[in-house]
Amino acid sequence: MNPSHIRNFAIIAHIDHGKSTLADRIMEQTQTVNDRDSKAQLLDDLAVEQAHGVTVKSRTVRNYYHADDGQEYEYNFIDTPGHVDFTYEVSKSLAASDGAILLVDATQGVQAQTVANLRLAQANHLVVIPVINKIDAAAADVARTAEQIRALSPEFADATMLKISAKTGLNVHDVLEAIHTTIPAPTGDAKQPLKALVFDSQYDAFKGIIAYVRLLDGTLQANDQLLLMANQQTVSANEIGIFAPQRVATKQLGVGDVGYVVTGLKDPQALRVGDTLTTATNPTATALPGYQPAQSMVFAGFYPQGDHYHDLQLAVEKLALNDTSFHYHAENSEALGAGFRCGFLGIFHLQIIRERLHDEYGLDVLTTAPNVTYHVHLKNQDEPVIVDNPIKFPDYSQVDYVEEPLATATITTTNESLGAVMKLADQHKGTLQGMSNQGDLVVLNYELPFAEIAYDFFNALKSVSHGYATLTTDLAGYDIADVVKLEVHVNYARVDALSFVVHREDAPRVAQELVHKLKFVIPRKLYPMPVQSVVEGKALARVDVPPLRKNAAVSGDKKSASKKQALLRRQSVNKRQAAHSDIELPQEVFNAVLDLEK
Repeated sequence: MNPSHIRNFAIIAHIDHGKSTLADRIMEQTQTVNDRDSKAQLLDDLAVEQAHGVTVKSRTVRNYYHADDGQEYEYNFIDTPGHVDFTYEVSKSLAASDGAILLVDATQGVQAQTVANLRLAQANHLVVIPVINKIDAAAADVARTAEQIRALSPEFADATMLKISAKTGLNVHDVLEAIHTTIPAPTGDAKQPLKALVFDSQYDAFKGIIAYVRLLDGTLQANDQLLLMANQQTVSANEIGIFAPQRVATKQLGVGDVGYVVTGLKDPQALRVGDTLTTATNPTATALPGYQPAQSMVFAGFYPQGDHYHDLQLAVEKLALNDTSFHYHAENSEALGAGFRCGFLGIFHLQIIRERLHDEYGLDVLTTAPNVTYHVHLKNQDEPVIVDNPIKFPDYSQVDYVEEPLATATITTTNESLGAVMKLADQHKGTLQGMSNQGDLVVLNYELPFAEIAYDFFNALKSVSHGYATLTTDLAGYDIADVVKLEVHVNYARVDALSFVVHREDAPRVAQELVHKLKFVIPRKLYPMPVQSVVEGKALARVDVPPLRKNAAVSGDKKSASKKQALLRRQSVNKRQAAHSDIELPQEVFNAVLDLEK
């Protein structure tokens, strides 16, 4: 198709404002999907998406629209996630788009992720079409929502506010018309060497790596010999095609087209999202700038339950390819054996990955406590030791001082929840750097230790703001911190997988909370087992896990001395120490660490 009749756009919004429903209506009104295949939230095909009712993975669909001006247009649109943990999916989608539909729920108004996604679109210099959804709802306040949108940006001051109901299809036709009249057509030269952006990827067990591409220059033919410029990796275009919404093979892709390339690559590390795809025989002179790789916010260990390490390795490799914001590397634990240290964008992202491992690969994993990376300076040593796993934290006698990562956090919230958000930031050792207004919302700039936001800060922020706050972070460098390694000893044996790093001032409280939680989740044995929280060689807290049966030797009953001696021998320290390697750690034990308010 002529590039002047192609439109590439994304749908962006806060979570649950109707993105996927609008996508369904667009596909219906362009007759992309027939009535038999049509269903609600058609693009949310992952089991975790259907279970949680949220979009996790961006999806691309090509539609053909017969406009009122008599022309046929090719609409390539991307349904993006709205949850804060999946902002990286949104940024990838926007890099392949020329415009965006900003969807706002008339019953909720502008919410924090609305603002965050708008910033991403503006950073990519996209044309934004504001659309107000759910105007037929009883609680809809269309006038107030329109005022909030106009206050977001000067470009909306005189913009036409499209008012629709994605559920019923009311006025969706106006949106389809606005797309080709407002969003610019892609620019490019079909005579130039092929230049295509790899904006996403998927792993197929039979076809290998499937690259999602947006063509900027040149043409792409089936069976072309191609070059991935970042790694200088040559591949063959075994199959090319479009999304409708399932993969449909074609013979050629041209300027402005969005489609896929079956590369046949089996190594998950061979392709990098953001790479430039060109022909091997006539490569383009300059690669595309791509975009910043995702920065992990939460780090945790994944360990297989049972003898399934190889299965877990294959699963995380494929998940990392399908989800480029998920990172991992191999690690070993004395208590749990071989596993992986994984990086996530947030705790919900961690939960989604765990559920995908279970649903798609049939694997249950043990998850350790989340942590961040520390720079540990040792005595008589110039270079610091970089520690991303508490197990590898050096002994306190060798440590001179420790530097922890700091985050520059931008929190956007409403006036009503401002006090609660500021109190939450103070509780997590935040330092207020500045405050400003953006429409009806307040923008707070904080400096926070990354360790304080590594686990539950996102969830707590959404809780105190009733879902109206969002958080974006950047690494602000490292600063000296008084932190210590808290170890857990069960039955006098150190369990390395339960270790974590905590600020010294919080250590006594955390130690007490932890041992009392572990008392009820560690599997009991025939004798009492002490559980201790140890910091710098000193036990700060201790409880005994009760035995499965009463200890006759100390029950208070009158028994013969010989019988007591026999029982005591049976429960001797040597017996316990011989059995400490048999300690089983179910996920409930690690959940006790995860549930701590650190």
